[in-house]
Amino acid sequence: MEFIPTEYAWVVPIIIPLLVGAITGVIVKRALKLIIAVVVLIIILAALGYTQFPSIESLMSQALTYLPLMQENAGPLINIIPYSSASFLIGLALGIWRG
Repeated sequence: MEFIPTEYAWVVPIIIPLLVGAITGVIVKRALKLIIAVVVLIIILAALGYTQFPSIESLMSQALTYLPLMQENAGPLINIIPYSSASFLIGLALGIWRG
């Protein structure tokens, strides 16, 4: 049983990475907005005296604790995203720009 006619089969490898890139772009754009909002909130709270900035030493120790774990868990996932595909990069740009 053939789902896609052979004359249109070349479109699938182009469209799938484009859609994945667009969705990834929207997620990245929204995540960056959230991160910026949290940083601004922390700066405002620190300026008003409700919280204190962590020291560089504590930030470095936490980074050295959590970054290897994040790399270990996310390492296999990096090969799932077709980040070297031109259609993925176009979709990523469109997702960030229009998302």
